[in-house]
Amino acid sequence: MENSELIRMALKARKNAYIPYSHWAVGAALETADGEVFLGCNIENAGFSATNCAERTAFFSAVCAGHHDFVKIAIVGGKAGEEPTVFCPPCGVCRQVMMEFCNPDTFQIILGIDPSHSEVYTLKQLLPQGFGPKDLEGTC
Repeated sequence: MENSELIRMALKARKNAYIPYSHWAVGAALETADGEVFLGCNIENAGFSATNCAERTAFFSAVCAGHHDFVKIAIVGGKAGEEPTVFCPPCGVCRQVMMEFCNPDTFQIILGIDPSHSEVYTLKQLLPQGFGPKDLEGTC
């Protein structure tokens, strides 16, 4: 799928964000290896540690549906009620979830403002010394 279409889908998911505290709406569109797309939005909670980011919402929905092989994710975010104006990179916890399921050398993270403005990174670029499943095999 074209990155611009994935960004459009993330922008659509962003509209469903539940953000009564931060007022920062984030949407994500996660593409599986077989071309299926799972959407996520951030969902806040008064007990902030129970808040779930858009990226993790998309991953957990995909895993719940039986998918474990992912190629890329588009992420957009910005102040509620306004169009995004800045890139919104994933937090450290989301990067760690990506590390669990994705090849850090090939998984693409697309940071978008709109379909015409984006930056693309690999997971390894955003998490250069990531700890993943292979590290538990004693190769650390």
